[in-house]
Amino acid sequence: MNQNPLMQMTGLPDFPNIHADHVVEAMRKVLASAREELKRLEDASQPESPEQAWDVVIGELEALMDRIHQPWGVVTHLLGVRNTEALRAAHAEIQTEIVALSVEMSQSQAMYQHFCRLRAAGSDSSEVKRRILDSQLKDAQLSGVALDGPDRQRFRVISERLAKLSTQFSNNVLDATKAWSLLLSTPQDVQGLPESYLAMAAQSARSQGHPEASAQNGPWLLTLDFPSFGPFLRHSRRRDLRKRAYMAYITRASSGERDNGPLIDEILALRRDKADLLGFESYAALSLETKMAEDVDAVRAQLYALLTASRTQAERELQEIEALARDDGHDIPLRQWDIAFWAERLREKRYALDEESLRPWFPFPKVLDGMLNLSSRIFDLRFEDRSTEVARWHEDVRYYIVTNLAGEPRAAFFLDPYARPAEKRGGAWMDECLGRSARMGSKEAPRLPVAYLVCNGTPPVDDKPSLMTFREVETLFHEFGHGLQHMLTTVDEGLASGIRNVEWDAVELPSQFMENWCYDKATMAQISGHVDTGHPLPDDIFERLRAARTFRAASAMLRQLDLALVDLALHHEHRGELSVQQVRANVGEQTSLLTPLAEDRFLCGFSHIFAGGYAAGYYSYKWAEILSADAFAAFEEAGLSKDAEIRAVGLRFRDTVLASGGARAPMQVYEDFRGRQPSTEALLRHSGLT
Repeated sequence: MNQNPLMQMTGLPDFPNIHADHVVEAMRKVLASAREELKRLEDASQPESPEQAWDVVIGELEALMDRIHQPWGVVTHLLGVRNTEALRAAHAEIQTEIVALSVEMSQSQAMYQHFCRLRAAGSDSSEVKRRILDSQLKDAQLSGVALDGPDRQRFRVISERLAKLSTQFSNNVLDATKAWSLLLSTPQDVQGLPESYLAMAAQSARSQGHPEASAQNGPWLLTLDFPSFGPFLRHSRRRDLRKRAYMAYITRASSGERDNGPLIDEILALRRDKADLLGFESYAALSLETKMAEDVDAVRAQLYALLTASRTQAERELQEIEALARDDGHDIPLRQWDIAFWAERLREKRYALDEESLRPWFPFPKVLDGMLNLSSRIFDLRFEDRSTEVARWHEDVRYYIVTNLAGEPRAAFFLDPYARPAEKRGGAWMDECLGRSARMGSKEAPRLPVAYLVCNGTPPVDDKPSLMTFREVETLFHEFGHGLQHMLTTVDEGLASGIRNVEWDAVELPSQFMENWCYDKATMAQISGHVDTGHPLPDDIFERLRAARTFRAASAMLRQLDLALVDLALHHEHRGELSVQQVRANVGEQTSLLTPLAEDRFLCGFSHIFAGGYAAGYYSYKWAEILSADAFAAFEEAGLSKDAEIRAVGLRFRDTVLASGGARAPMQVYEDFRGRQPSTEALLRHSGLT
């Protein structure tokens, strides 16, 4: 009997029993079987019936892709949440073979001809089938199906190398993040840091070999993991230590054996080569072929319009914190490691609001329950905690079944909420465990979707639950929004269900939409409850929190525009004549209010564009934010305090934006919900820029 759990993927993965030594054996067998299946599919004759032809080609292709994705998806997921040297080695050994087969499938002339015959036979009679067939044809074209001989082989080599570099980039960032720490041992070292931070830092110190560490007496461990690094920059009165931590953060993975600098140069060069092979002006132009935005000029026009709207206001915001620092006796000009600290002091002064002091009102269990209650209220859903009934990769992971009001299952999700710097990469993300599919289901019902929701929130300390910052609350809502789009799809064609086949610059719409609910009074009453008393966040504090929503909003927008424009510059104009640092500096002349630091190597840790899916697509956050703000405005117009009206709009949002998956063009889906094209008014209003 075969005991390899990666080869028994008939349901939820058996996470605790999946180990690195299972990977190569399982995936080699899967790939060998897949190649045989691909050959059979290539040689198959299409039936005359369009419906039968669709099932023979697209149906079998979906099944083939699913058999590969199931085990490999688990491996890549575990690499992100349970990273080990052995798993890295196994992943690296097999990754090239995975990419090679993927390119081989996309470049298959026989499959391309199958798609063309389906089109000619009228098999794409429905909108979802047209979208899927268009996607398959475009994927083949963008994978070099028309290339011959050396160019075709070069394309495969580039694809394999880029996949390897992406993984190496991510691993370097993870290793560099966990390699740096600073032990704080005296009361002077922790001046200004709140009690909740000291408790967390002492717990970190205990985990790293200091059993005597306590919140009162230390020592305390500072790390580059964001629940540690972020609050330290906002609250530490030790400017020298803020600088030390900041410099460590912006130089992560930029030296020694973990240096991502050479990887960036190679990644960009290979992407340019890929675009050249396919006849595109740049990699950005290639990337936009599968996005909503029409072309690079359209993206740039949007970004510069927002830059014009925010630059002057951002300059005023900087002057405000400079004035506060000057009044407090600080020598200006401020440096990069000062901004978060003095901005927090201004926020406290203006709104009588201290972010750290809000933590007790946001215990993770209360926030999670409140978020699920909101989804029940506006989307007619129910959630059942089944964590003890399934295999999980860590004891902190939760598992929920999602049902409709009648108790019929709709989906499920795993939630991994807390940071684990030793084994889990930073950031937050949603990914697919299982996708909805009629073909992969039973005769009675389709296979239901299951999502991974992964955050890096503040972990529980001692006997207290995780006490979240408001930013962590927003992040949880954000990832849950992604999860809702994956889970609430009603599309039965597996190649267009959930987030599949959704243009990348539309995929942030549901996630950013959900963040808006954190500023809704009724929702706040549900997600807040003081850890000691259970009382919700007082109304006066909530009103100050809502007023503070636009605090330094222009500066935050400027930061996002800087990253989006750097991404665009690197992937469009940049041809290697300048260094990537010079490209970033040139963009910074328009977007940065402080003189850039010569030592800044932030790009070496910019995983979104070098190890994620946002290459030439970071603009998507702002592009989709216009949609998400305008979508939430529909609820505002209905009246946020009116339950019946809100539920009606919520069901319409559920049945359009969340249900449609990749079966319809995103703008058509949006117009189905809103009845018109999106307006920028709501985004500018929410940002305080009108």
